Amino acid sequence: MLLSGTVVADSSTVVTDGAVVTAGDEIVFVGDRTDALEHYPDHERRSFDVVAPGLVGAHVHSVQSLGRGLADDAPLLEWLFEHVLPMEAAMDRETMGVAAKLGYLECIESGTTTVVDHLSVRHADAAFEAAGDLGIRGVLGKVLMDRDAPDGLLEDAEAGLTESARLIREYHGAFDDRIRYAVTPRFAVSCSEACLRGVRDLADSHEGVRIHTHASETRDEVATVRERTGMGNIRWLDEVGLTGEDVLLAHCVWTDEREREILAETGTNVVHCPSSNMKLASGVAPIPDYLDRGITVALGNDGPPCNNTLDPFTEMRQGSLLAKVDSEDATALPAETVFEMATVDGARAAGFDRLGALREGWRADVIGLSTDAARSVPVHDPLSALVYATHGDDVVFTMVDGNVLQDDGEIRCCDADAVRERARELATQFAPE
Repeated sequence: MLLSGTVVADSSTVVTDGAVVTAGDEIVFVGDRTDALEHYPDHERRSFDVVAPGLVGAHVHSVQSLGRGLADDAPLLEWLFEHVLPMEAAMDRETMGVAAKLGYLECIESGTTTVVDHLSVRHADAAFEAAGDLGIRGVLGKVLMDRDAPDGLLEDAEAGLTESARLIREYHGAFDDRIRYAVTPRFAVSCSEACLRGVRDLADSHEGVRIHTHASETRDEVATVRERTGMGNIRWLDEVGLTGEDVLLAHCVWTDEREREILAETGTNVVHCPSSNMKLASGVAPIPDYLDRGITVALGNDGPPCNNTLDPFTEMRQGSLLAKVDSEDATALPAETVFEMATVDGARAAGFDRLGALREGWRADVIGLSTDAARSVPVHDPLSALVYATHGDDVVFTMVDGNVLQDDGEIRCCDADAVRERARELATQFAPE
C-alpha cells in the first residue's frame, strides 16, 4: 500500500510531499511521493494530510474501560480500593473481554498501535483473545495480587505464577508475534516478597517476557513499602529483582537520588502517565531528570477511570506542558522529545525492535491523519501539530503489521457499533445507585 502526505518519519525527519510504501508486514519505502509513484505504480493508494508512525501506549488498563467516569475526584488509594478493584472483582469473562475490546478499539481509533496492558487477576484470556482478534500489537499480562486485595482478586502467589506460566505458553508470541507477555504484579503493596521474587524467576525462564508493574506513584505507597521493608519502593523492587532492561515501571513519581541512580544503572524503563498523575493528584514525575540520566522514558495513559481517555496525543501534550510548568522552563520536554517517548522509546520499553519510526525494513505500523479541524490550521510545523494540537479523532487510518484496522475513519477490524453497544449494557452493573 502507498500512503502519501506529509510524512513525519521520526522526531527529526519530515518529508513534506512524501510517501510510505508497505509490503506485507514491512515498510519498503520512505521518501518523496513522486519517487514512490514511479517505483510502486501498482500499489493500492491512500492520501492523508499527515502520515506518522503508530504510537505506543506503554501503560494502559484496557479492562478498566467500563469504569470510565465512575471514580472521579478521588485520591489514588481510595480510587483503587473502593472503586476500581471492586469493579474488576465483579467482572466475569464476557465483561472482561468486552471491556478489553472497548479499550483496544479506542486505541486503534486514536492512533495507538501498540499497548503494554496491565489486565486483571482473573479472565486474562479474554483480553488476550480480544487483542488478537482486533489486530492490535501488545504486551499483556495477568495481574498478581497475593496480599491486601479485595475478595475476588486475592490469589495465592504460587497459583498466580502458575497461571501466568500457562498464559505465557499460550500467548507469548501469539498472533504472528503481535502479542507478547509481561509478568504483571499490581504493585509492591499488594504482593509479597515471595510473589515478587517469583515474578523475576518466571520472566527469566522465558525469552522475551517482560515485567510490568506500578511503582512509587504516591507518597502513601512509598511510605507503606518503607514501613514493611525498611527501604524505598524502587530500592525494594531492585532488591527482589524487579529492575532491569526488561522491566517497565509505571509512574515513578516519588524517587530519591539513589533510586534514580538504580533506574539508570539497571536500564529500567520508566513509563510516564501525566494525565493520570494530575487527575489523581499523585505528583509530578521528574521526567527531565530521568532523561538526563539516560533512563528510557515511555508514555502511557493509565486507565480510563483515572484519565479518562486513552488518547495518546493528549498524553504527549500533557506530558510536555506539565514538565514546563513544573520546572518553570518553557524548553523542558520539547515536542521532539515527547514524540520519541510516544514512539521509539515506547517500542524499546515494550521490547519490540524495528518499531516506532517510519523506516525501510521496519514494521508496518502506520497512521494517517486529517488536519481539517480548525484547531489544526495552519500547520507550520507538522511535529508541533502532532504534539500540541492533534486529537485522537484526527486519526483516520490505522495500520498494524501491514493490516488495515481503520480506514477513512471507519473501523475495519471488528463491528465497532456492536462493541460499544454491548459495553454500554454491561457497564450498567457498575453504575452508581
